[in-house]
Amino acid sequence: MANFDGHLGLGGCTVWFSDTGPGAVPGSVVFLHGAGADHTMFERQAAALRRAGHRVVLVDLRGHGRSRPTTIAVSPELLASDIERLIAHLDLGEVSLVGHSLGGNLAQELVRRAPERYGRLAVLDATWNAGPLTVGERAALRLAKPMLRLIPSARLPKLMADASATTASARGDLTRTFASMSKGEFIAVWRATTEFVRPDASYRTPVPTLLVRGERDTTGNIARAMPAWAAADRLTEVVIPDAGHVVTLDAPEATSEALLTFLA
Repeated sequence: MANFDGHLGLGGCTVWFSDTGPGAVPGSVVFLHGAGADHTMFERQAAALRRAGHRVVLVDLRGHGRSRPTTIAVSPELLASDIERLIAHLDLGEVSLVGHSLGGNLAQELVRRAPERYGRLAVLDATWNAGPLTVGERAALRLAKPMLRLIPSARLPKLMADASATTASARGDLTRTFASMSKGEFIAVWRATTEFVRPDASYRTPVPTLLVRGERDTTGNIARAMPAWAAADRLTEVVIPDAGHVVTLDAPEATSEALLTFLA
């Protein structure tokens, strides 16, 4: 677990983060984790980037990990504002964003709001916010929340971990982080994740972007949406063999190598 050396009061929540400080490589890299996870899902990748000379910022998003509790409901606008204020607080200058799942949707939203602030974008195992949705995919988004409510609270952490990872170690890590949240907290975060999805046929990704997904990721429409996004915007997509939804834990070295190559 990272040594969190800073925290920031952000309206109803204290958000905790770690910052390695200026590095040899210009700019900085901010990691944004997935729903129900925390900063620890990126520890191997953050260490690899630090060794390569990057300034690295890890954060527990509002309502996750050490950044709990939050007295204001999690929403896309609030999550985006939190990260914008953290970046300003740290005076990071040009930022590259690395986001997984919810963090990938959040990273896309940040770039969409202010593309001039960001140098590069790496999206891991997240759907395409601006991409088209089929009738079935729209229905699945509407049904996600009520379906989650039907799962007994005691079963939810292991069920979500088993669905997200292919390796035993990754499932163990995820079970721990999912169990740290109440069922109500997780459903609120899941709702916020789906609200980032706003199809717009005219929108094109405005910064250099890398797409990474696990070969065995069956979450939502990611397996269809990522290749479609890569084709539409002429982006590089890296598919990690045998990894599930959480590539950073299932295949840490391969994920780190993809990020190092992209951010070099």
